[in-house]
Amino acid sequence: MFSLKGLYLVVLLALAALVLAPVFPSSAPRSDAEKEAILIGAGDIADCTDLSGAEATAKLLEANPGTVMALGDLAYPDGAAENFKCYDKTWGRVKNRTRPAVGNHEFHSLGASYYFQYFGAAAGDPKIGYYSYELGSWHIVVLNSECAEIGGCGAGSPEEKWLRADLAAHPAGCTLAYFHKPRFSSGLNHGNDPEVGAFWQALYDANAELILNGHDHDYERFAPQDPNGNADAKRGIREFVVGTGGKNHREFGIHKANSEVRNNNAFGVLKLTLKETGYDWKFIPEAGKTFTDSGSGSCH
Repeated sequence: MFSLKGLYLVVLLALAALVLAPVFPSSAPRSDAEKEAILIGAGDIADCTDLSGAEATAKLLEANPGTVMALGDLAYPDGAAENFKCYDKTWGRVKNRTRPAVGNHEFHSLGASYYFQYFGAAAGDPKIGYYSYELGSWHIVVLNSECAEIGGCGAGSPEEKWLRADLAAHPAGCTLAYFHKPRFSSGLNHGNDPEVGAFWQALYDANAELILNGHDHDYERFAPQDPNGNADAKRGIREFVVGTGGKNHREFGIHKANSEVRNNNAFGVLKLTLKETGYDWKFIPEAGKTFTDSGSGSCH
């Protein structure tokens, strides 16, 4: 039988375990849900002459948790402080969880100076406009596709060298990049942009999974492909063009190779659920629209 002294010791140990449990959490493996992270957003967003589209997509962001990706051209017609007031009225409501990419319209005003002032450290170094961060188990790279503003985007350029070094320093199991101008696009106004081809090559060499862009005001999903636009189910990168943040819609031209899904009549946001070894995607349309697109993929 326990002595009174032994019973007292048992009680003290039990109380200590209760007190210390929150300090030293269980080492049990995390559940799959705990390993997931959400990345959600679009590009080509707020125009003060008509904020209905930006307001509709801002409501979608407020209704969904996660890190917000703003894929460039956030304010029209340029990135001046006066125009950013309309971004702030809409997507600015989730500014505290936004990681932006700079677009060409930001640079239409004083070297995108107000864009960098507005977002501060969340937009990276204002001298370069590219950066990276970790989200869940994924490595996320945010690039500046305004090549003329930063000394070029080609092989050997400062940004391309930084990209390769960053990818080498962060050999994550899953990698994603986003920037404004797409390498591949069926959009009539802009279409393919070979100037960012070196970004694709570096990301492909590092076995990246996803690239997200805006610029053309539509939604388009491509099958996995290599930097030359050849279908590549084994190592290819899946690209999404998500220029559906609210500005307006534009027409498609000739459908590019490997283009799987296209829409240009619904504003909306792309929601990515980033898992330890794969991802789910879902396009969420504005209220009143029915177009959607969803699926899953695995990391290389």
